[in-house]
Amino acid sequence: MAESTTRPLDGLRAADEGEFGGKSAGLGELLAAGIPVPPGFAVAAAAYRAFLADAGLEHTVADHAGRVDAGDVDSVGAASRAIGEAMRSAPVSAPLRAELEERYAALGDDVPVAVRSSALGEDSADATFAGQQETYLWVRGLDHLSDAVRDCWVSLFSAPALSYRARIGGTEPAMGVTVQLMVDALVSGVLFTCNPVSGDPSMVAINASWGLGLAVVGGEVTPDDYLVSKVTHDVVRERVSTKDVQYVPDPAGRGAIRTEVPPEQRDARCLDTSQLAALTELARRIERHFGSHQDVEWAIDRAGAIHVLQSRPVTAQARPERPTPADALSLVMSTFGVAPRENG
Repeated sequence: MAESTTRPLDGLRAADEGEFGGKSAGLGELLAAGIPVPPGFAVAAAAYRAFLADAGLEHTVADHAGRVDAGDVDSVGAASRAIGEAMRSAPVSAPLRAELEERYAALGDDVPVAVRSSALGEDSADATFAGQQETYLWVRGLDHLSDAVRDCWVSLFSAPALSYRARIGGTEPAMGVTVQLMVDALVSGVLFTCNPVSGDPSMVAINASWGLGLAVVGGEVTPDDYLVSKVTHDVVRERVSTKDVQYVPDPAGRGAIRTEVPPEQRDARCLDTSQLAALTELARRIERHFGSHQDVEWAIDRAGAIHVLQSRPVTAQARPERPTPADALSLVMSTFGVAPRENG
């Protein structure tokens, strides 16, 4: 890899989406707009393509993916496993590893990072497959970072992603990767710059839970749900849920662990009035910058600072009926990067 295949997030703009993916390009746009985003860097899809070529895996991947029958669960699972095993057996190239080492060192000494998939086309306005690739939280050290980047590439061939592409066809998939400093989140959540169910553009819908977003992703808690006026910042609706588990950094230094929420916090609202107002104002700024309704992932650290972790166009279809808790949970889980679980 003679050319650099990584770039600081603040060096990306919307025009870079075709090579770095929508997630990374969107973060570059947010930084350009002065939105508080954790610093980091992006790995281009060229690095993924070079990885396959250097390891001689292009034919293997194409062969297994080409045999997938979207209606045959066994064929999808077998292809996903075979591709994953082949890719994980190949090392990240020395040139890319050297780039990762340089970019990672610029963020700090052995700092924890989030490593997030940024598939090409994933966060476009008409995407319906967002959430089928992986995110790895609280990653420390060059070896773990290199493995996490490769695992993001592997997730391009998860069973849901393979099945989706087998149904719709299209071009060969490619993957960029986003690497950001971790936020030690006291509270995390998502917001929509409109009511995602009714489509009302005068409202900001905010969902929040304690700790990292993993408890919401896994369906272990139902987040608090707020609807706030963009104009007055008045809280129009508030539903506070019981949130008895949360995910926090593992004291060992890598990854996250599941813990119980202290009893006095379980039924308490996650956000006070000033935080709701601050998030609403951020929503207005982000929407104004992109010129369209956005769904935004955010976190509040233990010092009270708000960090924006992702923004992408709202893709949910508005429906006139009153949203149910299941509607809200489905939207939140999609934004955090996981499709809702099937019953049973």
